[in-house]
Amino acid sequence: MKRRIFIPALEEQQRAELATLRHAEEFDFYSLLTVERLVESESFSFDALLEEARQELKKTTGPDGSVDAIIAHWDFPTSVLVPILCREHNIPAPSLESVLKCEHKYWSRVEQRKAIPEFVPDFCSVDPFAADPLSQVTLDYPFWLKPVKAFSSQLGFKIENAEQFQAAIEETREKIRHFGDPFNEALAHAELPPEIQKADGNTCIAEQIISGVQGAPEGTVFRGEFNVHGLFDQPKDEGEALYDRLEYPSNMPEHVQRRMIDASKRFLKHIGYDNGCFNAEFMWNEETDELWLVEFNTRISQSHSEMFIMVDGMSNHEVALDIALGERPSMPYRQGQVTVAAKCMIPHEHEDGIVTRVPSQQELDDLCERFPGTKVRLDIEPGMKLSDLPNQDSFSYHIGTIYLGGRSHEEIKERYQACLEALHFEFDPVVRKTA
Repeated sequence: MKRRIFIPALEEQQRAELATLRHAEEFDFYSLLTVERLVESESFSFDALLEEARQELKKTTGPDGSVDAIIAHWDFPTSVLVPILCREHNIPAPSLESVLKCEHKYWSRVEQRKAIPEFVPDFCSVDPFAADPLSQVTLDYPFWLKPVKAFSSQLGFKIENAEQFQAAIEETREKIRHFGDPFNEALAHAELPPEIQKADGNTCIAEQIISGVQGAPEGTVFRGEFNVHGLFDQPKDEGEALYDRLEYPSNMPEHVQRRMIDASKRFLKHIGYDNGCFNAEFMWNEETDELWLVEFNTRISQSHSEMFIMVDGMSNHEVALDIALGERPSMPYRQGQVTVAAKCMIPHEHEDGIVTRVPSQQELDDLCERFPGTKVRLDIEPGMKLSDLPNQDSFSYHIGTIYLGGRSHEEIKERYQACLEALHFEFDPVVRKTA
């Protein structure tokens, strides 16, 4: 009998990634709830989603109720649902408290400051609903203001003066409860220290602005054994053109990579994180050699999966599945088709618009023939309004993704630029209604 593996919000494109796993034929992979429900929902209740997931597991497994593994590769709410469900089905997973010490931005900073203070930028908690929120800020301008729980850069503001702060607070008050209220439901499942009880899901964190090149180690902790199976970076190109991409393997100096790995190990040990996957984000300032921790994510990154396949020959779902099945995680090394792989954003940095044209299938096929192994995934189609796209950040629209392979980091950069020039989109302006 095949073992049942449940993956919340499993997309069809990821089923091809799962086919690369060592013993894929021995498993039945099920999507637990949908992308629309877990990722794109305009409003949701964490406890309602938890109950829906429980019922779907019961319905799918039938009388025997056998659930062999549950794997997370999305952010909140999935990242917090999974450890609760795993605990209920006796599946190896990190403790809920250790997960929340990463998921809650302020709580995470508090714990980071205890374990790895040299990597933590200055920060403070801000209650956006207080009578005078600005009086709580202990940082000098400029600084970042963001919720303790959000998606991507939503409600993330660079604050340079009191007027900008007030405008950001007003927008935050209006929108923060979308994630804040469900996150409070999730926090209610755990024991919280008094300091964090006061900084609930509808609280913000103000942080020192950091800059540099982003690096991202991904790894596992299994029965106390820490391991990193891949390290990514986000190159910073000179010039005005923005080529927003994530590359694997990292091209950052070895000593910087070692510092990121050591900091990750120390922090995860400090919070008691075990039997789980992680990926961390750091920022390295090349001029000063300062290394800052941005955040920890308590899961594999599904954004990394295709690149692992291209370079190493197997999806990182392998290590998540290994741990859930109680087996020591391992990944192949450099058994893929390319030396370097990249996930590249297709940005639209202009104002809102109505999509009138996207590249045809023939144009996409021609691009893939020109650069073998290339995959283009579009998030838009004619007739869509860009502002209706879910989960966009505050700075630009993300209208698609290009996966590229090459022989070097420089070749990746050249191919990315060529792809952006070849992909032709058209937009009509949005007509604003007048009173």
